[in-house]
Amino acid sequence: MSGLPTVASADGTTIAYEKTGSGPAIIVISNVAEDHTGVAGLAAALSEHFTVISFDRRGRGASGDPQPYDPAREIDDIAALIDVAGGSAALASGSGACGLALDAADALGGKVTGLYLYEPPFIVDESRTPAPADYVEHQQALVAAGRRGEAVEYFMTEMVGVPAEFIPAMKQDPSWDAMAEYAHTYAYEGQILRGLQDGRPLPADRWSIDAPVAVAVGGNGEAFIREGAHALAKILPDVTVLTLPDQDHSAFWMAPEPVARQVRTFLQG
Repeated sequence: MSGLPTVASADGTTIAYEKTGSGPAIIVISNVAEDHTGVAGLAAALSEHFTVISFDRRGRGASGDPQPYDPAREIDDIAALIDVAGGSAALASGSGACGLALDAADALGGKVTGLYLYEPPFIVDESRTPAPADYVEHQQALVAAGRRGEAVEYFMTEMVGVPAEFIPAMKQDPSWDAMAEYAHTYAYEGQILRGLQDGRPLPADRWSIDAPVAVAVGGNGEAFIREGAHALAKILPDVTVLTLPDQDHSAFWMAPEPVARQVRTFLQG
């Protein structure tokens, strides 16, 4: 038992969450293969100025995981947490979770007061190799066969771009076993990110979002991330592209204080 409070999503699934701080509400969405503790640093930093809700996404931690997985149910989960927050909230996410944040803002309209997206991994041109066309199906097959470690390796090499020679050392770190435990979530996130990582322009009709959106890119980040950020700014009406100096893709997790300052400046002015 986690001891966390829970809320029932629309389909009855239990979603465990943590609520800290006071002020305007913000929901921090964790990334693939982690529970709410993965964003604990940012949640703590934000709680000085916001009411912060972090949560175990379905299939992780103390939250349920009914099958078959449906990405739309994750939007329902966020809607239930917005109710916990009092009816409206901003959303903050990093990396792959930015796809879910955008889908939720589109579906939930005025309940989402603003978005902060840190380095969404959109691949919109030839500046990076696109995701394999059969990525989701391959991940599902690996997990179904009990080959969870291979699923992590496939994600690291094919999606993150880690050179194969680095994998043996990564397997020695305790974090590898934690990622293997959540290997089923690679296919979950892959379903959400379909159409956003295939080397083509972002779909102009996927999101209709009037809330202000910040898309932040690390000053030391990769070129394809910046291309994706500017591509998003072209298709939504209220997007600000920000740079977080001296940071890379890990900042959402490893540099919570500067990220929190940027979130606060954007959302509160």
